[in-house]
Amino acid sequence: MGSNSRSVVLELSDASLKGILDIPEGAFGIVAFAHGSGSSRLSPRNQAVAEFLNGAGLGTLLFDLLTAGEDEVDARTRQYRFDIPLISRRMSEAVGWLKEQAGTAALPLGLFGASTGAAAALVAAAENPDHVRAVVSRGGRPDLAGNALSRVRAATLLIVGGLDTTVIELNREAAAKLHCHHEVKIVPGASHLFEEPGKIVIVQEAAADWFKDHLTVTYP
Repeated sequence: MGSNSRSVVLELSDASLKGILDIPEGAFGIVAFAHGSGSSRLSPRNQAVAEFLNGAGLGTLLFDLLTAGEDEVDARTRQYRFDIPLISRRMSEAVGWLKEQAGTAALPLGLFGASTGAAAALVAAAENPDHVRAVVSRGGRPDLAGNALSRVRAATLLIVGGLDTTVIELNREAAAKLHCHHEVKIVPGASHLFEEPGKIVIVQEAAADWFKDHLTVTYP
């Protein structure tokens, strides 16, 4: 990560979670990341997006949604990765954590979610309408946010790979339940993980533009 990054520990109600906080000088906002199932704060794709956002003037928080012990169990049983209430609660508490830190409390806040983390980000946005201004989903499962979708007020961008046909349909169904400002962006030729050459760059640029446009705007 960047030269401004530092390791942090988020002391939440039910867990102590490791994170990486990076606040560039003069940052105009901050984005907290909710990683996908089976991933962590060390996700190379999310780190690539975070570094791009840092370069665009945004602070970032990458953190583990599971403890080390939970992660070990999940690797064997997949017990936690689809526990949307658990990861959504922790994402929501991370929003509160950021609003309590001296260096981040005043910064407009956005959330970036990948895979199941997109559902956690949207639920957290619905639960924190006065704090979360914008949400971006990469190859996400926003449908798993359920009834929370209709309560999201943050401007929401759903990015899906053009080859990820099943997830495209799930994103369109979820978008139909959103009452906030939103957009579904299909990246042609990209699969679920955006591993094809140049595709993650499209995600980075779209996310940076969305946060630049919407972090300082509150939608009714």
